[in-house]
Amino acid sequence: MIIFGSPTRYVQGAGALSSIGAEIGRIGPSAVFVLDPLIQDNYGEAIAASCREAGIDARQLRFSGECTPQEVDRLLQLAGDAPIIASAGGGKCIDAGKALANRTGAQMVTIPTIASTDAPTSHNYVMYDENHRMLGVEKMRRNPALVLVDTAVIARAPRKLFVSGIGDAIGKVYEVDACANAGGINVFGGKSSLAAVTLGRACHGILLEHAEGALAAIDRGVPDETFEKVVEATVLMSGLVFESGGLSIAHSMTRGLTAVKVYADTLHGFQVAYANIVQIRLEGRPEKEILALAEFYEKVGLPRSLAELAAPADSATVDKIAELTMTAPHIRHFPRQIAAVDVREAMLWVEEIFAPA
Repeated sequence: MIIFGSPTRYVQGAGALSSIGAEIGRIGPSAVFVLDPLIQDNYGEAIAASCREAGIDARQLRFSGECTPQEVDRLLQLAGDAPIIASAGGGKCIDAGKALANRTGAQMVTIPTIASTDAPTSHNYVMYDENHRMLGVEKMRRNPALVLVDTAVIARAPRKLFVSGIGDAIGKVYEVDACANAGGINVFGGKSSLAAVTLGRACHGILLEHAEGALAAIDRGVPDETFEKVVEATVLMSGLVFESGGLSIAHSMTRGLTAVKVYADTLHGFQVAYANIVQIRLEGRPEKEILALAEFYEKVGLPRSLAELAAPADSATVDKIAELTMTAPHIRHFPRQIAAVDVREAMLWVEEIFAPA
């Protein structure tokens, strides 16, 4: 069977945050907000005013900064039996809200204030320990009831985070195609849907055409039509692609990259962008196609190699990354069987082809 999942409602545009009260009112009469401290300081009163205007009983909780079991327990004591949990902030703040909603059975609302990944639309969330080490990926019972993206807020976020979102999204076309061609399974445990495969190609095309224009908009701090297209591609389209289409080698490589501190400290989208190049080398795509993608990377500021991601890797580090890549479940979503030695060879080719002049 194919399985396609998605948020119930997606709202995007400059000033969308002013409608948060009315949007939540479509779901229920009250909500608890889990807010990143910076977001609460800058937008907390605007959120409260919107909820008051809409007649929504809303309380705000301040996120501590890390999505740990202890933090979720703390939020649970404060949230009580709220029917809606709404999280506004970066990935960890949104994940804390997801974990809280999963514990209570509440409806989930995500309000991303950066566009660095495609996680806001998904039912996945990541838990960490108090030393910032990942404990695992968990799943809510259902996707968010609402994803609200205020592009005026996104446009004021750091440029590097926006580039990371492009890196996370640009290669979804390769992963979903590989998963579908291999008869793999998506995040819901079903076959890749044709809708997700088609969205992957559309997302890729939008980014190739409009990413540079969107970066110009973020440099100005003001969203425009091009910026809106790219945000929709990196947040909505990419999120639907990975959940309902499936993942492959590029995301499998994060298993190895995050085990080496120098690369673990880089943004997820930068890791995936580099890993895309390794994947399409393993696919045997023409060198001309690989170089064309690398040229796009240069224009927008994405890494083409480990050296550009953070630092050159010695032979032992390449071996470690390749071997840990093979432990990821997505590694099976590839049209042919590969081994760690194949990943190693592709990684070494990438380092050689994109070595500094």
